Amino acid sequence: MEYGVREATLEDIPSITKIYNQGIEDRIATLETRPRTEDEMRKWLLERGERYKVLVIEDDAGKVHGWASLNVFNARCCYSGVSDISIYIEREMRGKGLGKVLLGSLIETARKQGFHKMVLSVFKENRIAKGLYRSLGFREVGTYEKHGLLDGKWVDITIMERLL
Repeated sequence: MEYGVREATLEDIPSITKIYNQGIEDRIATLETRPRTEDEMRKWLLERGERYKVLVIEDDAGKVHGWASLNVFNARCCYSGVSDISIYIEREMRGKGLGKVLLGSLIETARKQGFHKMVLSVFKENRIAKGLYRSLGFREVGTYEKHGLLDGKWVDITIMERLL
């Protein structure tokens, strides 16, 4: 099966919401704990600035299996060249190489959008995700210890970056 990456549209919101909620439920990719509704995610997509793209990866039948986004790192002008990123792959498609394809496209999109650096936060224990990021040139720059509370436990968060 072939996979392609494109910019997300409003028609992708049901898939984006489902995949994001899987990430929330699985407790491996985000400190969020409350599932999101399609209305909330539609608003999220509509309120993004033109520079902050959302991409989806789909199969040749048009089924979306993951999404990634360029996000505001910090609203201060001095950080306008830095993008925080998010990436989520549908539960049953993880480990099949889609994340690498999607992240590679996100890196190229960030370059086109004029960013000079990408940053991300990942659970310290999430070795698979950290391996993906390292394989595409991200490096670890530090760990926030006991940074977020998830299900009554403090979670360590590793910060990674890639200069473009």
